[in-house]
Formats: sequence, structure tokens, C-alpha cells
Amino acid sequence: MRTFLKKSVFVTSLIVLSSPFISCDNNNVKKENKDVVIADNNAIEKEENSKVASRNPIVFIAGFDKGNETFYSNARTYFQEKGFNVIDGQYSLEEIITWMNQNANNIPYGEVHIVNQSNPYKGMNLETTIRGNKITSKSLKESITKGDLPTLKNIVNNNTKIVFHASGLVENQELLNTLKEAFTADILPNVIASPYHTIFGGKFSDHYLAQPYYVFYPTSKSPGKTDLSKEIAKKYPEEKEINWFEALNNDEERYIGEVYTEQFSIPVKWEFDYHHTDEEMPIFTSDKEIMEWIELHEELMAEINQYNIPLNKFRWRASTKNSTLVIKGRTTGLCVLKPLIRPYGELQHIKPDTNNKRLYALK
Repeated sequence: MRTFLKKSVFVTSLIVLSSPFISCDNNNVKKENKDVVIADNNAIEKEENSKVASRNPIVFIAGFDKGNETFYSNARTYFQEKGFNVIDGQYSLEEIITWMNQNANNIPYGEVHIVNQSNPYKGMNLETTIRGNKITSKSLKESITKGDLPTLKNIVNNNTKIVFHASGLVENQELLNTLKEAFTADILPNVIASPYHTIFGGKFSDHYLAQPYYVFYPTSKSPGKTDLSKEIAKKYPEEKEINWFEALNNDEERYIGEVYTEQFSIPVKWEFDYHHTDEEMPIFTSDKEIMEWIELHEELMAEINQYNIPLNKFRWRASTKNSTLVIKGRTTGLCVLKPLIRPYGELQHIKPDTNNKRLYALK
């Protein structure tokens, strides 16, 4: 199959959902010994200044809204109202690092927020290099190895926090470790992300987090909300508080903490050139035949398995153009979101505090 596989597109990284509360690993930053026999006031003052002196927070809005979407505009408004310096137009890691280098001064960066709409199945929308591949652990490693990314200057320290507001990112530890490599400097910054879904511009909070749950079906072939509610209940047996049928039929948080559902889709497309091969182009008459053919080819199944979505959850179509076979698949995902609510006192969302290790994982 490798001899006539022309190209495979829209491969994203797999991120496996984790438990609601993620503990944080200590970053392996070497610290200087602080054993002091005689106090030196000048040294103490210098050390204290180095701890607290950092630049004001900056925010990269690393994407733009399409159609009726408001994720990025809501995030921009949220951070502007907090008085943060918001930077637009940097849609790749290359541009972000370059901007940080070019706008550096003698004070290290403090908080660097990177806003990028994503989920564990579709992956990040952030590019590696300008007009390059979308970021996956594989594509990012290739860019680092080839030297395509600029090197971060010594403008960060171990108090610097690179905060990714990208839903589902933290479950992919390999990708997080690779992102940390991309921000390597003499003193390593902290790379932070949340295991929860990130929402900006909610009806009751400008910014809050929600626990996501997922269920899939072949696009345009929904089995119905009743069957889907049974399927998702079986998938998440530990969740006893959610009425899945009601949640799947609700598309907004009508009161604080109400569970609701968002929809998205994942397309897959392969093209096979039979012009320079002796193999006969297959003819398919059903989805089942296409799936059976895909299962016979390890490289295709390897790509599908990266999504962690069963093959039969995609709607499959095959077409031909001259000597080229085109196979397309599409699945519809329903993401049920359960907002994180304070367990005591007045009913309100839990504040997304990046210092809270239950909400944000430190890498």
C-alpha cells in the first residue's frame, strides 16, 4: 500500500481523556543551593528581586473565529478587561517565539497565555511554523529536529508560566513535553494546561472550566438521542449526576452549572494513485466494504487508531477520478460539558486559577 499511497490528510494527535482531577508533576529545573552561613543583605535583596521581578502578563490570541463562533473574541475581551497585553495575528509557534524574542527586555516574562481552540480529538489549531502543519507531538518534534523553530532567548525563568488555553491538551503528555522542548532556555519555564474544557464568554462567567464527555456517530446517521444517551452512560459509568438524555438535548447553560452539549465533526480523507501500480482499483458498494478494505491496511488503521474513535463511527464514501481513488470519512462528535461548580456557598463557577493544581497541570 505504501507504493501507491499518495497522501493522507487531516491526521491529528490523539489525546486520551483523563480523570477530572490531575496532579502536577514537578518540573526538573535545577535550583541553586541556598545554604548561607553569613547573611549578605545585598545578596538577599538581589535574590528577592529576581523572584518577584517579571513582566506583566501577555496573551496570544492564536486563532480567529469562523462563522458564528465567538471563542477568540470572547477570550480577547476577557483578557483585555483584566488589563493584560493582548497580541493578535500570531497563529504559529514560530511566530509566538519570534515575537517573544523580538519584544524581550532585561525583565523575564511572567505569565504568557496562548489561546487556541481545540479538543482531544481534533487536536490543536495552532501551526508549528508559518503555514506549516498543525501542532501534534510528531509534527512539532520534526520542526524542532530540523531547526525550523527559532530558539527562545534567555528571557524566561523558573517563575515564568506558559499557559495553554487549549481544551484537552494536558491529557497528551507526549505533546506537552514536546511543547516544553520548544520553549527550552537556560532556565526552563513552566508549561501549564488544564484537563478541562475551556469556555470564554459564558452567560454567567466570562471564563470557566467544564468536564467533557464524548460520544460519536457516523455523520448524518445519528441513532437518536435516546440510544446515544444510553451509549454515553455506558461509556462513563462513574458519572451518576448527569441526565444524559436531557444533556444531549440542551445546547446551552441556562442556569449556573447546567450540563449542556456542543457538536463538532472530524473529517478524514485519503487519496490513492493507481496509475503507477499493477494493483486493481477496488470497487465499493457499501460502507461495510470500505471499512473491511481499510482494516486490511495497517497504515490506514494506524491513522484511524490515533483518534481513538471506532472505524464504524465514521460515515464512509468512495469516489474515483481518473486513476485516483478517493476515500472520505466523517464522524460527528457530541461533547457533553459539565461546568465546574463550587461545592459550597453561593452557586457559582470555580475560578480558573492557574495556581490551582487540581485545575491546571504543571509540566
